[in-house]
Amino acid sequence: MGCGMGKSELQLKKGDRVTISVPAATAIRAALLIQRWYRQYVARLEMRRRCTWNIFQSIEYAGEQDQIKLYNFFGFLMDHFTPASSERNLISHIFRKNEICRDTEWERHFCYKSIEVSASCTGPHLTFPMTFSGVSKLVEAFKHKQQLHARYVLQLLGETWRLLRILPNISHVSACRAKPITICGDLHGHLEDLLLIFYKNGLPSSEKPYVFNGDFVDRGKNSLEILLILFGFLLVYPNDVHLNRGNHEDHIVNLRYGFTKEVLGKYRVHGKTILKLLQKIFSWLPLATVIDDKVLIVHGGISDATDLGVIARVDRHKYVSALRPPEAHTLNSGSREAGAPAEGRRRLCSLTYQGSPKAPVHTLPRRSLHNEPASGQPNWSVEEELKRRRRLAGFDQTYGQMKRSDSDFESGDTKGKDVDEWKQIVDVLWSDPMPQNGCIPNEVRGGGCYWGPDVTEEVLGRHDLQLLIRSHECKQDGYEFCHNRRVLTIFSASNYYEVGSNRGAYIRMGPDLVPHFIQYQASKTCRELTLRQSVGWTERSALRALREQLFAHKSDLIGAFREFDPNNKGLISLTHWAGATERVLNLGLPWRVLRSQLVSSTPHGMVDYQQWIRELSITEPKLEISDNSILETMYKNHSNLETIFRIIDTDNSGLISFEEFRQTWKLLSSHLKTEISDRAIADLARSIDFNKDGSIDINEFMEAFRLVDVSAHSGGPGRGAADLLHGGQQGQFGPDSFP
Repeated sequence: MGCGMGKSELQLKKGDRVTISVPAATAIRAALLIQRWYRQYVARLEMRRRCTWNIFQSIEYAGEQDQIKLYNFFGFLMDHFTPASSERNLISHIFRKNEICRDTEWERHFCYKSIEVSASCTGPHLTFPMTFSGVSKLVEAFKHKQQLHARYVLQLLGETWRLLRILPNISHVSACRAKPITICGDLHGHLEDLLLIFYKNGLPSSEKPYVFNGDFVDRGKNSLEILLILFGFLLVYPNDVHLNRGNHEDHIVNLRYGFTKEVLGKYRVHGKTILKLLQKIFSWLPLATVIDDKVLIVHGGISDATDLGVIARVDRHKYVSALRPPEAHTLNSGSREAGAPAEGRRRLCSLTYQGSPKAPVHTLPRRSLHNEPASGQPNWSVEEELKRRRRLAGFDQTYGQMKRSDSDFESGDTKGKDVDEWKQIVDVLWSDPMPQNGCIPNEVRGGGCYWGPDVTEEVLGRHDLQLLIRSHECKQDGYEFCHNRRVLTIFSASNYYEVGSNRGAYIRMGPDLVPHFIQYQASKTCRELTLRQSVGWTERSALRALREQLFAHKSDLIGAFREFDPNNKGLISLTHWAGATERVLNLGLPWRVLRSQLVSSTPHGMVDYQQWIRELSITEPKLEISDNSILETMYKNHSNLETIFRIIDTDNSGLISFEEFRQTWKLLSSHLKTEISDRAIADLARSIDFNKDGSIDINEFMEAFRLVDVSAHSGGPGRGAADLLHGGQQGQFGPDSFP
């Protein structure tokens, strides 16, 4: 009826296209608005990601610097205290590791034949010599969380040690079209990353050569499994699998970053023997790999003094720990008397790199590499240098009773060749690139150097090389070029700081020597997150770690804040809050940008610092202790204390006596220049001795005093990462965060 249309005619069929007439100018304006919004959205996410990255990296490097300061302190005790002093006796055994034992003694000490493998053993059974099939079964076993029997572990490590002893310091390999070389960076105990690389790229073989560029251990939970897999493939394909040493292949570093604890936890009976053999193996790992005489691969980097000729000739096995040069008498005669003065001279060259006289030196605050050049390096006298090293180690000029003799000030050959060789190794393992020219001390990490593009050009040119591949630094995309694309960083441990914090990557390189990158994310959870959720996840984790750092330094922070609050009103300006916080923590972070995430409110631009400390939402252990200052010392030096505990636990039992506990705290108080009463230490020991057996479990003690961010389990700004799987909140470093 009429001219109306039926209902069915009004309904559009599925898939029909509808055209809406919009003026061209309006469409363009809408597109520009969308584009502008999206660019701002991505920029905000990138800003949040960079802030998060700075937090993680600053805390990581601060820990490394603390590790080296503590070790310098131990070195000072060894060099300048009398052999009978109690402090020296506590830590002297870790420095005897650099003594060179006869091979026959090692063979006898690490004999595995007396260890029986029971019929009920459910783990993989190995046969020697190793075969591809045997290593493949080992990979599958570790993939399914099985454990290798201690007998096979020791046998595999013994075979690896025998092979490494005949390998050169610098491995030379060739790339061809039929079998391009795969280069992997840091793995740090992330077995899932190694398994993913093998899944995507294939297992090592004569047709698929690999270079693994150090830092196989520490931080992750499966460092030993990674080592056993890599050593297995090395035994089967010694000409096609190449392992470089990293700065974490060092038994002193392992005390702090988890590998020692991992081995002792997995092998309670034979763990100590396994660790001793691994110390020997680490010292025999090659230091570099060169592809077709054009591409140099080292773990850390180079310096203006790097000489591949020297590195090729050095006796690398002398450097069981690269944190300390070998003792001169050990090198010359195989033994030395404790406290010999030559060792004291050796300490004058520290991990902190000293450039050559011609190299410009910059003042380098933590986290900043963009300062103007300062005056040249002064010519330190021995006495001035010793004072400077003592300051770097964290104690004053009158600390302790020094042993001194005329020979302390000699400048003989013992100070020359060995220290130069040691410095070459430290630079290769610890150094990082920087954007400006020059070669300066790496004061952020505390070891090695920062080198610039001019040093890269000079060293590569001198050795007729075209590219330097290194690892050592976590990169958000898994790799990064610098120095006009002549230096390439590769990092293979994805989710290094937190799930979603970074991708892992590896390199495939053919005869054209052009690197091709394969990126990946080992976590399935992370792959299911949107970009916004992934950034939020890692942001919350970084802020939790930062709040724990702030809480651990609360007394120092309150003292610094009160300097700007003469009337004791409890309020300071945002500028003073940011400045005081940086002065106490020295992390080099953009505190004003982070303010909106750390401070709930700033009325009239002022911070109520007392309320802010209370709002950090950190839980403490509920213990009745007479001196609460010991708790804050514990929080601030948690890692240092655990390192000392594990050094004092000479039998690796995981238990220490009350007296050892007291000595540990006395050693730490000497390092920190603080007074801790015997009564406070005794109260703490009794409160943590849960079963009242007169000994303390190190793991239980450290876990009991781990700070916990309770906001991670609430619905507030610090909610845990799991909440992000259900949408989460924005929680960003927004534009209003900028000054």
